[in-house]
Amino acid sequence: MNFETTNLPEKLSRHHRDAASTFWGWNNIWLRPAFRNWNIEEYLPRITCPILAIQGLDDQYGTMAQVQTIARQSGGPVETILLAGCRHSPQRDQPDAVLEAIARFVNQIGGNKPEGNGV
Repeated sequence: MNFETTNLPEKLSRHHRDAASTFWGWNNIWLRPAFRNWNIEEYLPRITCPILAIQGLDDQYGTMAQVQTIARQSGGPVETILLAGCRHSPQRDQPDAVLEAIARFVNQIGGNKPEGNGV
């Protein structure tokens, strides 16, 4: 894809102040040879807090394997929400479903706090 000859700058400018810097920043990092081996899986077991992983089933960048890896390798509880008819930005594609999932998740994990300590 040629950044300069497509409508990608226009699309990115809706969400980023400097579309060119955003694109070339991503592009330059993702195409570096050292980045091919970049992986966070070794750190997942150290994450022990509850995780809510929300992914669109039609995500054009992320994969279900990534979500499954988070769920399988994280050191704490993981809730996954996979949204049909949803791409890379669930908060835009399915805002009501995302808000409902976050509210339920926060209420669930926040409901275990003792009362009366002011914290």
